[in-house]
Amino acid sequence: MRAVFLDRESLDRGDLDLVPVEQVVDTLVSYPQTTSEQVAKRIRGHDIVIVNKVVLDRQALAANPPRLICVVATGTNNIDLQACRDLGITVCNSRGYGTDSVAQHALCLMLALSTRLIDYHQGVARADWHRSSQFCLLDYPIQELAGKTLVIVGLGTLGGRVAELGSALGMTVKVAARPGAETDGNREPLETLLPRADVISLHCPLTESTRHLIGEKEIAAMKPTALVINTARGGLIDEHALADALRHGVIGGAGIDVVDGEPPAQDSPLLVEPLPNLIVTPHSAWGAREARQRIVGQLVENIVAWQVGTPTRVVEQ
Repeated sequence: MRAVFLDRESLDRGDLDLVPVEQVVDTLVSYPQTTSEQVAKRIRGHDIVIVNKVVLDRQALAANPPRLICVVATGTNNIDLQACRDLGITVCNSRGYGTDSVAQHALCLMLALSTRLIDYHQGVARADWHRSSQFCLLDYPIQELAGKTLVIVGLGTLGGRVAELGSALGMTVKVAARPGAETDGNREPLETLLPRADVISLHCPLTESTRHLIGEKEIAAMKPTALVINTARGGLIDEHALADALRHGVIGGAGIDVVDGEPPAQDSPLLVEPLPNLIVTPHSAWGAREARQRIVGQLVENIVAWQVGTPTRVVEQ
């Protein structure tokens, strides 16, 4: 059983143990990165293709069809699933590996924004504290999260974990129903929660119904002190509307781990100029070593389950 890992560097930064993978295949060939021009040649002769973000299109797969594709991520938009179905290729992914890592990151963004952590750090670096006329600096408004309202959009495993952490800080947690979903006693329409939210944290998938879930109209309905947290998908937010709102102080701030198109273009609305009270991190929320090692464990499980004829975490094609 021959396996090839096309973009190992996107998962393993030299700190993971991949020996368990080597033990369940006859050979494992690893490449740090793979370009689109290299895909067809590199997957040739391999039964199993392991991939994170490299695109596997119909042309490459038809020329050199593997028997199994293991995606070391949850998203499979880089795989031509219809081609896999036509060619009889099983596709398995990874799921739920980064719950604590991403939830921790979302909470970190909330805390950093509410305490103005970066502003105060930069103030000290500029020697503002040295020049202070008193013992402290209080140049930037700080707000406590205790007693504030946290609105969760997408109450899956991850959203639920963020809700738990928010509750532990003394926040009142509300759950918004996604567009098109039915409301019930536990979920309220997003539009009714927006004016009451102190923090909105997004944890839903990006679909046609959730694209630009947070846009100009939604932002206008928020409190001027509200914070928006997005550790899900960049397309959930209209980035032009968010940039404009931050620029003019319409809302209190935003913490973003994802943008619409990654890596971002030079003219990305949230990155083209410094914006007040905006923290952007480079899609790193999932990247704790523990979470990435958990992916390796799921990868081994996926390979072994497929080998014995009971594949798990199979992606619907």
